[in-house]
Amino acid sequence: MATLVLAAVCTLLVLVLPALSKEFTDEVIPKGQTERIVPLALVGLGAIALRQVLFTLRTVSNNVFEQKVVHDLRTELYGKIQRLPLRWFDNQPTGDIMTRVASDVPAMERVIIEGLDQGLSGVLQFVVVFGYLLTQHAGLTLLTVAPLPVVALAVRIYQKRVEPKYKAASEAGSALNSLLHDNIAGIRQIKAYTVEPEELERFDRRSRDVQTAQLSVVKANAVIWPFVSLVAESGIVLTIAFAAWWICRGTATLGTLSAVLMSWGLLYDPVSRVNPLTQLFTAGIVAGKRVFAVLDQTDEANFAEGGRLEELKGAVRFEGVAFSYGGEVPTVAGVDVEAQPGQTIALVGPTGAGKSTLLNLLTRFYEPDSGRILLDGAPVSGMSKEWLRDRIGYVTQESFLFNASVRENLTVAKPGAEDEEIWAALESANAAEFVRRLPEGLETVTGERGTRLSGGERQRLSIARALLKNPPILLLDEATSAVDNETERLIQEALERLRADRTCFVIAHRLSTVEKADRIYVMERGRVVESGRHGELLAMGGLYARLCAGGLKEEAAVSA
Repeated sequence: MATLVLAAVCTLLVLVLPALSKEFTDEVIPKGQTERIVPLALVGLGAIALRQVLFTLRTVSNNVFEQKVVHDLRTELYGKIQRLPLRWFDNQPTGDIMTRVASDVPAMERVIIEGLDQGLSGVLQFVVVFGYLLTQHAGLTLLTVAPLPVVALAVRIYQKRVEPKYKAASEAGSALNSLLHDNIAGIRQIKAYTVEPEELERFDRRSRDVQTAQLSVVKANAVIWPFVSLVAESGIVLTIAFAAWWICRGTATLGTLSAVLMSWGLLYDPVSRVNPLTQLFTAGIVAGKRVFAVLDQTDEANFAEGGRLEELKGAVRFEGVAFSYGGEVPTVAGVDVEAQPGQTIALVGPTGAGKSTLLNLLTRFYEPDSGRILLDGAPVSGMSKEWLRDRIGYVTQESFLFNASVRENLTVAKPGAEDEEIWAALESANAAEFVRRLPEGLETVTGERGTRLSGGERQRLSIARALLKNPPILLLDEATSAVDNETERLIQEALERLRADRTCFVIAHRLSTVEKADRIYVMERGRVVESGRHGELLAMGGLYARLCAGGLKEEAAVSA
């Protein structure tokens, strides 16, 4: 409301100069009223100064509101992204998500703040100046605005045709950001395989796509806006010509012409904003559609809502579970796996057998296509995902660390954990010694994705994070894959002490880890083909025996 009042006062002040021009032309100069020159000039200067002060206040007010809106909208979008299911992320490039948050939100906001502000103030100024001109000379006023219908039609045609061009430019920029994100994340692989020239060529192609899309927009602007200016400025020629005729006939004065000519700039100032505002609105509409395409997605179901067991013992059962990531061939099919409270279950099998998929289904990152998973006899499908995941510790293959301190990376699992708890978890994961050697100990920043640490150090911190959570169910997806034999031995000792009080699912590539499990499930092509204890499976002479004969340590033998 305050901004609108400021805009109205600023608009009224613009009429001071045309009025002064007419007064000087019709009264002061012809009548030699020299004593009025200085007072009238001071009035004009005062009006200009006051208008600029009010404009400054309006700009500050708009910017404060603008930044609040950007913050709120960006936060809402990020919150929505966090509530989306993993299936959405599987099909959405990271660079595209980043573009929507970092670029599309400000573009959308500019429509809401700058567009509406400039648009409303422009309409207000046009109405006020147009009304003033009508009081001066109705004929000249109508001649001045005669080109506007042609301008409106041209702008409408432009907006309809240029929106697809803005959309193509936005999508090309997102594709470029996605490629850049992937290449920076995979810079070690690029350097290791010396494919810098090939990746530069790929980047060059994506960059040229952006260039082509942007040039398409520029060309459209280069054609339409000179035409709009030509049509709009033709009005001033008509105004001068007819004003000369009317002045000669005595139906208008030089002062009237002076006021009209000075007001013409004020009248067409809002029209001159049509170019940037149309581009702003078009880009904002495209950005808004991309933002709302995310906001309109369905949240992950049953995140906070759902059942919660009063006491979780840790009995897990997969009954005829089948699942596919979207292909025709199921990733897992007809899987039956059972774990009693406190048992350690090992999952082994060739690459792509579906072992990691079972863990993803247990955490409800994905939902089974058929079959069911029971926790203490209750279907997990009816449980709150938030409650369920709070009671599961998950150490994944990638050992992901945030670009934050060691402490912050660990307390993700247990916010507010005391130092004693943190060091106990580090000791259990055999990570305390190297953390103490870090320059700032627990406060040392690990780098993006933990790049300042070795693979084994990242793995041990991931294990410590899961142990700090102290969950009743522990999922270890090749949790010791990046540590040496001695470190693995120490970690195994720590894990064995913890297994008595929790149910563990272990995907491992080392025989020493597998043979101590209470039960081993051997998977191949998404199905359980064998199950039993280590000795029983060896006696069968099947797939497990063949894997053991190969040492059960080939990477191809266990990756899921």
